[in-house]
Amino acid sequence: MAIPLKYNFGSMLIRKVSTIMTALSIALVVFIFVSVMALAGGLETALVSSGEPQNLLVLRRGSGSELSSGVPRSALQVIKYLPGIEANSSGEPLVSAEVFAIINLPKTADGKIANIAIRGASPAGMNLRPRMRMLEGRIFQPGLREVIVSRTISQRFPAAALGNTLRLGKADWKVVGVFEAGNTSFDSEIWADVNQVADDFNYQSYSSVLLRANDEAALGNIRQRIEADRSYNLMAQRESEFYEKQTWAAAPIKLLGMFIAVVMGVGACFAAMNTMYSAVSYRTKEIATLRVLGFKRRSILFSFLMESMLVALTGGILGCLLTLPINRITTGTTNLQTFSELAFAFRTSPLLLAVGISFATLIGLLGGYFPARQASRQPPAAALRKS
Repeated sequence: MAIPLKYNFGSMLIRKVSTIMTALSIALVVFIFVSVMALAGGLETALVSSGEPQNLLVLRRGSGSELSSGVPRSALQVIKYLPGIEANSSGEPLVSAEVFAIINLPKTADGKIANIAIRGASPAGMNLRPRMRMLEGRIFQPGLREVIVSRTISQRFPAAALGNTLRLGKADWKVVGVFEAGNTSFDSEIWADVNQVADDFNYQSYSSVLLRANDEAALGNIRQRIEADRSYNLMAQRESEFYEKQTWAAAPIKLLGMFIAVVMGVGACFAAMNTMYSAVSYRTKEIATLRVLGFKRRSILFSFLMESMLVALTGGILGCLLTLPINRITTGTTNLQTFSELAFAFRTSPLLLAVGISFATLIGLLGGYFPARQASRQPPAAALRKS
């Protein structure tokens, strides 16, 4: 015969101060754990979603990033007309030769200088990134010192607002448009004409070449032909694979979150244990009475465990609710591949919230087991004789 849950709820209400304090301590643990995991998840999402599976990114063999790559200009004419490359409505191959450089801009919040990526691209560059779209203004014109900036950059860096002039390289550039890129890594970039960027930043070669294949078979053939040509020493990989390899940057954040959660979780376990030991001590005669009435030891063990888990579950739900306001808040970190700022948003997914609540329940289970076992093993006669 099981002890009714209303008995546990009644006990929680009687000891409401200790119950609330324990639930709040668990809520804090869950809040920090879910927040840090949401931070890491947002960073991973920004990188993984950046690439398109049908796009091929061509870099110098052995390069880990566009910043350290170099593709000879003569190689573009060879790559551009390989069979199997998709064409646009005008019949032109969807190929974009690009230059990747780093500039410095003062931040909005504190005025400190940050590294920002500027990408020189051709008009085909935006067509190859379907998540990109213009929000304000217009796209840059080839041959002119004009730039378009992401909405995130325009908000975080006052100098990059629409209509302003930026000092980039050896000249001034006009901000003529604002775009968004669907929460990808391109939301952390400034875009301009590839030839103008190459001239102003003294690039003798391209950083990369991006192209789109007609289908899977064509993609494999193009990749094989590019890598077989030893005269240019180039490699080609799916754009999506290139960005997925960079998700290792989120690993330190995840490890930090887990470490903090474990350390604080141990403290929360002791808080739950202390609360339940107090409950056992306060309800000694109640426990003995339950035994006399015919409730078995396992029923009492289960009842006290359930009470501890209910307190923890309450704290877990509260902790998860506290993380909801930070969902999709934009922040930034340094991309260790390019040493430029990478903007991304917190991602509190339903799965992450479920993990947070499960973690809280586990704290309640561990913290409540020993007090519950003590309660179930109390001799009824001795307990009833206590004054």
